[in-house]
Amino acid sequence: MNFKQLNYFLVVAEEGQITSAAKRLFVGQPALSYQLKQLEEELGAKLFIRQPYGIELTEAGKKLRDYAGQILTLAKNVQTEITELDRGGRGRVKLGSVSSSIGELPSAKLTAFASQHPGVSFDIYEDNTFGILDKLQGNLLDLAIVRTPYNRVNLNFVDISDEPMTAVTCQDFFPGKEKVGLQALAGQPLVIYRRFEDMFKEAFAEKGLTPNFVVKCDDSRTAIRWSDSGLGIALVPESIAKTYAKGHIYPIDSAKWRTRLQLVWRKDRVVTPLMRQIIALYAK
Repeated sequence: MNFKQLNYFLVVAEEGQITSAAKRLFVGQPALSYQLKQLEEELGAKLFIRQPYGIELTEAGKKLRDYAGQILTLAKNVQTEITELDRGGRGRVKLGSVSSSIGELPSAKLTAFASQHPGVSFDIYEDNTFGILDKLQGNLLDLAIVRTPYNRVNLNFVDISDEPMTAVTCQDFFPGKEKVGLQALAGQPLVIYRRFEDMFKEAFAEKGLTPNFVVKCDDSRTAIRWSDSGLGIALVPESIAKTYAKGHIYPIDSAKWRTRLQLVWRKDRVVTPLMRQIIALYAK
């Protein structure tokens, strides 16, 4: 079993046909079929079932598909790491960032690092947390800054910041109060960033309260803009409120309403020296 055979196998699995896979690989169909037959003989298992419409993976084929992708990714990462070691302090790192990573990309530490390593360059990709995680899982990113909550399966991480949620409004809903509780918020029109909805609902439900979500959106900055229009109270992370809010900002009296920024990378990814240096910057 070699890398070429695994690559051929993955392309056939993706295409679902030997003919189209051969065209994509720029190899002859007999040569491709021969490589697949050799792979099956070496593994001692049938990987495909030929159907009138194409091929279908067996259970063994499905298992190999999962492992083959990881093996080829690791091989590519090893090659990158060896190349970086040979180059020394040079290389390119692909960084993903959520819009709410205020002050972290670029951070003062990362800016200083870039100044000290002129041979290092950065590709920056911006999206919401779920979009960034999709890019990371698709090997389009080396590292990413995302905001909790999210699914951490197959991911390593270091905490960057931990902050509370705040209530932002252009109207003085709570005159004289320094902070507000869930009881007071439940009776008001609320504007929320959709990915925090479960956290909000659970906390209200624990106190027997039913919130009034008048707007749900996909960005905390958007929530603040709707709040600025007078439609309701935006529930957003403190750093976002302090950066973008024009009206009143009230701390929320709820220990559970917190969110963290984290630097993440895939567990099955070989961490290159350049990645390791950047991780160390944020781990301090």
